[in-house]
Amino acid sequence: MTDQSPMPGQSAYHFEVMRRAITLVDEMGPAARLDELAREMSMSPAHFQRVFSEWAGVSPKRYQQYLTLGHAKALLRERFTTLETAHAAGLSGSGRLHDLFLRWEAMSPGDYARGGAGLAIDWAEVDSPFGPALVMATERGICGIAFTAETGPEVAMDDMRGRWPEAEYREAPERLGPMAGAVFGAGGEVALHLIGAPFQIKVWEALMQVPSGHVTTYSEIAGAIGHPKAVRAVGTAVGRNPISLLIPCHRALRKSGGLGGYHWGLPVKRAILAWEAARSEA
Repeated sequence: MTDQSPMPGQSAYHFEVMRRAITLVDEMGPAARLDELAREMSMSPAHFQRVFSEWAGVSPKRYQQYLTLGHAKALLRERFTTLETAHAAGLSGSGRLHDLFLRWEAMSPGDYARGGAGLAIDWAEVDSPFGPALVMATERGICGIAFTAETGPEVAMDDMRGRWPEAEYREAPERLGPMAGAVFGAGGEVALHLIGAPFQIKVWEALMQVPSGHVTTYSEIAGAIGHPKAVRAVGTAVGRNPISLLIPCHRALRKSGGLGGYHWGLPVKRAILAWEAARSEA
């Protein structure tokens, strides 16, 4: 599969354009014309179309269709993935993003219960296709990705550190830069280190069975992990996912077709779902 990620250094700019465009589409409606959107963005139609298409992989007009309120319901209708089917069809490897392959291991329950004591976690602020992000990693692999466009970097850092309060945190852009580059641009193999309670890890592993461009429901996840009545607990575990995008909690929707929540802001969730759907079709 060809890697279509934005070029490094352009992603933050592209995301800001996209965020403003989403707001405009919400305000002006899906019938807004290209020239109207471009004028509101203070761009020429040609420049707006080029920048937008580079980011989304499709034209602004086509992308508008993915931002309607009915898009989540359409995804459930047309791209709903039962996790049993995904696994049987060999899609468990579709914890894959473009040319990205994931391998993961989980922290033991005892280590988790100690709150990260004895664990060194490196961190760095980076650009991503969905705005600024905070990336964290242990010696075993990436343990955290937070999108900070809605919350701000300080809130995101406090949130992530609060999950493993006894760990040692070290700013390490030199180490994290190449890892972030693999996640958000270059592709390759990425190691994940899942740090959570056993139930949470079961939920996160189930999420990694959902292919890019597809969605599932909280109740489907609950059934897949053998706890069909634990839908509320599954929703809580989805919301506590520390590794955004790679553990794709954004692909979990309510059975009604509602988006549900998203820890880093619904605008980011809408953007990721629309971006994946657009590129899947493209």
